[in-house]
Amino acid sequence: MIQRLTALALCLSAVLMLQGCVAGAVVGAGAAVVGGAAKVTGAAVGAGFDAVTTSDEETKAKREREQREYEREQRRCEERQRQGKTC
Repeated sequence: MIQRLTALALCLSAVLMLQGCVAGAVVGAGAAVVGGAAKVTGAAVGAGFDAVTTSDEETKAKREREQREYEREQRRCEERQRQGKTC
């Protein structure tokens, strides 16, 4: 019983540090721990961590997208300047 309460307390304290849907996932995992599946705790913490971190591929894709947007805006600005307008 004490182990279950300790696991629940750990999960609930983790919820306070997380936000949004990640917190909901951890709360759901906390309920599973109270139900007796103590092994779920490590998986829930790992899943929460994965949901919060950004992969290298996502970061690269975001940078490329931002670069394309910047270049597009530069071309628009140059075109406006050719027409005698300001950017």
